Amino acid sequence: MGQAVNSRLYVVADAGEDPHGLSATLDAADAAALLIVAGPETELTAALARPFVELAQRKDVAALIGGDAQLARTLRADGVHLPWSKDIAARYSEARDVLGTRYIVGIDVGRSRHDAMTIAEASADYIGFGIPAHVEDRVSAGDRRLELVRWWGEIFEVPCVAFDVETAEDAVALAAAGADFIAMRLAGMSLDDVKTLARQIAEASRREAIA
Repeated sequence: MGQAVNSRLYVVADAGEDPHGLSATLDAADAAALLIVAGPETELTAALARPFVELAQRKDVAALIGGDAQLARTLRADGVHLPWSKDIAARYSEARDVLGTRYIVGIDVGRSRHDAMTIAEASADYIGFGIPAHVEDRVSAGDRRLELVRWWGEIFEVPCVAFDVETAEDAVALAAAGADFIAMRLAGMSLDDVKTLARQIAEASRREAIA
């Protein structure tokens, strides 16, 4: 019998969105975390990010700032998420120096098993596997992400987040593979669809644990 995971949604929101409209979505998703990132036409500033941090923390949802440890500290968010980069190990070390051990520092390692193991050993709070924006073959990259999530879940205890998840089908498959959290943009989804998705990924992870 496998270890119970009970996968949950990790909501990604652009700083340019309406934070008030996000409140019901976080409830419907039973969200574990809210990642606040720069939007297509907006920078991630303290003024834009603060309402999202306050909203998440009122709901006991971890508020994470995308890519800026100093901003996370300034806003007293729960932590920072570092997107994939070639120097991700060095960026992790810098973020931990800024935030110390009281804050969450999570990492997207892309497809690097070496970086995943190295940074986990350095006490990252979670390891993420995503698909960088420059990757053209999204189908093959999605298969590789699924394989990495399954590999990680079978061996390591540090939580695993699946990033750049675009469809409900992928979300369910990743939950069944052992991802602790499924990171998705939910803007535009109805609340009923969000609730259904949250239930499906939780059920998929429980079925996998029993199998």
